[in-house]
Amino acid sequence: MSKIKIVTDSTADIPTSLIDQLGITVVPLNVIFSDDEVYEDGKTLLSDQFYKKVEEKKIIPSTSQPTPYQFEQVYRSLIDDESTEIISIHLSSKLSGTYQAALIAKQSMDNEEAVHVIDSKRASYAIGIIVVEIAKLAKEGKSLTECLTRLNELLEETTVLFMVDTLDYLQKNGRIGKASAVFGSMLKIKPILSLTKEGEVFPYEKQRGQKKALNRIIELLKEQYGSEAVHVGISHAINETLAVEMIQRIKDEFNVKSDVVTSIGAVIGAHVGPGTVSIAMTKA
Repeated sequence: MSKIKIVTDSTADIPTSLIDQLGITVVPLNVIFSDDEVYEDGKTLLSDQFYKKVEEKKIIPSTSQPTPYQFEQVYRSLIDDESTEIISIHLSSKLSGTYQAALIAKQSMDNEEAVHVIDSKRASYAIGIIVVEIAKLAKEGKSLTECLTRLNELLEETTVLFMVDTLDYLQKNGRIGKASAVFGSMLKIKPILSLTKEGEVFPYEKQRGQKKALNRIIELLKEQYGSEAVHVGISHAINETLAVEMIQRIKDEFNVKSDVVTSIGAVIGAHVGPGTVSIAMTKA
């Protein structure tokens, strides 16, 4: 029987309690305010600290992926013997070089066939919701084939919809077009954003005002999942009140098998900005 270890990166925004409970290994990305002020996402800079720092400095920091060497060191530390298999699930390759760094690390391993590197084509807890489900299977002692089969299902079945307070962060970091940023700032328009099948940010719809946008998100999720049992995760950037309100509404209107509310960490926060709320849902 294989021993399956689960690796992800800090952009999955998984709560520490679940990371510890399920034995998930998290490789941090970097947040860069200046040449001499660089932090590790989730390690040397927690989400609350990050948003306070952004407010104080009035700047949007840049970010960078882990090095292949960091991934290689993690993989080597996790492989106990020939029975160990690693499933390494990461931020969309359209948004970061993290997946590529993990691939390079895999190729440097003598037993590279034991490392399975996956492009989630997602971000924040839309990655986390997948990682957590696979980590649960691994902890239950499921086989590599069972874990990878379920992983492929989750990659097909997981939806993410999110709202931002401003499109300035996405625009500055080159994640969405300038025209959309201008439109989103006009007339209280609230864009509903999502990720393409390839993992790129795109404006799904536009609604006038937050309440209408939230109602439309519920409608869209209802159309896709109906009465099916689902796992749901809401991640937020210092917008816990709205996140809690949304999770309660979803629990009232959907057949929810598990739910998580989590904070958007520094790296994703640097790209979406404070006030963002994201809803990830998948079939249970």
